[in-house]
Amino acid sequence: MARFGMKMACTFLALLGLLLAGMAPVAAASPPRTPDLVGNDVSWPQCGNTLPAGQAFAIVGVTGGLANNTNPCLAQQLAWAAGSTGGTAQPKVALYVNTANPGLAGSWWPSSNTYAGTQVANPYGTCGGAVDLACSYMYGYAKAYDDATIRGVNNPGNYFWWLDVETSNSWQTTPALNRADLEGMVAYFKSITSGTAGAGVGIYSTASQWGTIAGTVPTSSPLAGLPSWLPGAKTLRAAKSNCSLPGLTPGSRVSVTQYMSSGLDYDYSCP
Repeated sequence: MARFGMKMACTFLALLGLLLAGMAPVAAASPPRTPDLVGNDVSWPQCGNTLPAGQAFAIVGVTGGLANNTNPCLAQQLAWAAGSTGGTAQPKVALYVNTANPGLAGSWWPSSNTYAGTQVANPYGTCGGAVDLACSYMYGYAKAYDDATIRGVNNPGNYFWWLDVETSNSWQTTPALNRADLEGMVAYFKSITSGTAGAGVGIYSTASQWGTIAGTVPTSSPLAGLPSWLPGAKTLRAAKSNCSLPGLTPGSRVSVTQYMSSGLDYDYSCP
């Protein structure tokens, strides 16, 4: 009898444990993590290479490393970019151009306020061929005009244009001259993109390079408030963190950050 009673007690306790286990709250399963939507930027260094697939957005280089030439793979890379899936705050396809201010060391330098038959309203006065504010402005305006009209971009006013500002290109040692040059580019691109949804102008650079080239940007400058695209991260996590950095000009916010992975440039759209 004692053994039978003990057996019954064990059975009862086992059943009670099962019952209590069934009554215990069960933690809900965590939903699967949604992958981050990232884009890619490509240009002449990627000519002939297999490009990534499934990018959320693409930024294609129009120029070929210098401010006065063309990316030889522009047509193919624009066709690839058209397959971007979207889903971020960035347009599915944007463009970027190399910038510079070579002065008289370049292959061409302006000598008037007229370019391509158009008389340009120059906030710095009349360009007479000197390396001054007026001619720097005209040089930038002319380069932007060429980027939009002679390099093979259809409907250039429908795109967002990023100005790639790096010390590897030719610049004047006086930052004010370089600012005038970039302001000329902004003026032309804004003249063709104004009023078009998703189009506009932004600046790609590091804080260090931007400071060396452009110096302190006045709040009255057309460069102030333009969106910033910041490179320098090595991981997606670091790129996300860089979204909290200051923009490159007064009133600017960081819109895109760049990071490297497996030899390719990836881009994160900041919230």
